[in-house]
Amino acid sequence: MEILPILRALKRNKVGAVLVAMQIALTLAVVANALSIIQYHMSNMGRPSGMDETNIFTLQNHWVGQPEHLRASIEDDMAALRGLPGVVDAEATDAYPLLGGGWGWGIRLKPDPHRGAVAPTTLYFEDAHGLDALGLKLVGGRWFSASEIGEWNMNDLKGSPSAVLTAALAKKLFPTGNPVGQVVYLFDNSPVHVVGLVDRAQTPWPAQGFGDGWAEFSTFLPFQFINNGLSYVVRTRPGQLTAAMRAAPDRLSRITRQRVIEHLMPFSETRTAAYQVQKSESWLLATVVGLLLAITVFGTVGLSMYWVGQRRRQIGLRRALGATRVDILRYFHTENFLIAGAGALLGIAGGLGASLWMATHLGTERMSPMYIGIGAVTVLVLSQLAVLGPALRASLIPPSLATRGL
Repeated sequence: MEILPILRALKRNKVGAVLVAMQIALTLAVVANALSIIQYHMSNMGRPSGMDETNIFTLQNHWVGQPEHLRASIEDDMAALRGLPGVVDAEATDAYPLLGGGWGWGIRLKPDPHRGAVAPTTLYFEDAHGLDALGLKLVGGRWFSASEIGEWNMNDLKGSPSAVLTAALAKKLFPTGNPVGQVVYLFDNSPVHVVGLVDRAQTPWPAQGFGDGWAEFSTFLPFQFINNGLSYVVRTRPGQLTAAMRAAPDRLSRITRQRVIEHLMPFSETRTAAYQVQKSESWLLATVVGLLLAITVFGTVGLSMYWVGQRRRQIGLRRALGATRVDILRYFHTENFLIAGAGALLGIAGGLGASLWMATHLGTERMSPMYIGIGAVTVLVLSQLAVLGPALRASLIPPSLATRGL
């Protein structure tokens, strides 16, 4: 099949060809970037929190009024929850992974605050039970002992004698050597000694799209957070979560009914709620992708059928001169491939340009070339499938049509 005759024919129908090519280019650019964003969301939604998610439930506790001895009230509640059948451990804290809010700060390697932070980090205030309550995996050093635990109030900004880091943060701070025993700095010039490492612990914020680059840069400090409103994290033995979760409010009410208990839920619901925006956005993008592909297919089908109607006499003449049905099919598929190929080239350039712009101005991840390749193959295959019906219809035009003066 010669290409030049097809190109000359397209010049006579260039408006339709250009519109289809531009539609394919736009579809490819949007589809490729949408696939990249969907994959990025799926990767985030599947990221482990570092906790024993299957066996953890949480609740929010607020006392009515202000207890006279707040820390004692917290310890009474924790003793009650730890005594529930099937409970491994429990803690009262200000935040935990995927909660959506917490403390953030910059961590330094030098005492001079003007030298700037090496990395941002989430600060989790933990007691001696935090490791077991969260189900974290200790991979180096040790966790805090009961004698180390101090008090941290809402407006405190004070030094800490020790800290436990996540492996990701430790690698950022100390790319070579053993981080345990090293010194870091937080609020002031007081040295904070790294006493342990945990495998991973997400920050509270990755689900909201804030801090994705440091999603596991977490620091644990040996303090009991003192506040009227606290999150209680309870870890159970396998298979005991539902029973313990039902029993927890009643056990706490036996201590005092002067409290409000809210958001009692398994951690699986916390994860679902945290990633609801990403899930909804992924479904929306998938719907847009499907609609764009459908519009492209229907546009290609419509234009091809219009061209078949215009060329009926020409096709009949070609059949009379010896062209087979396969020749007619090949003609329309080649013509479509040329149009779609030109559109795909424009779409590749547009898609990569759009990805670069979003990465520069919106802070998104750069799109992998794999997605533009997948998108290009998808639109080319769909275009060929779309033209198949009109091409088959054209191949059925009889040679005698050329002699009817139609």
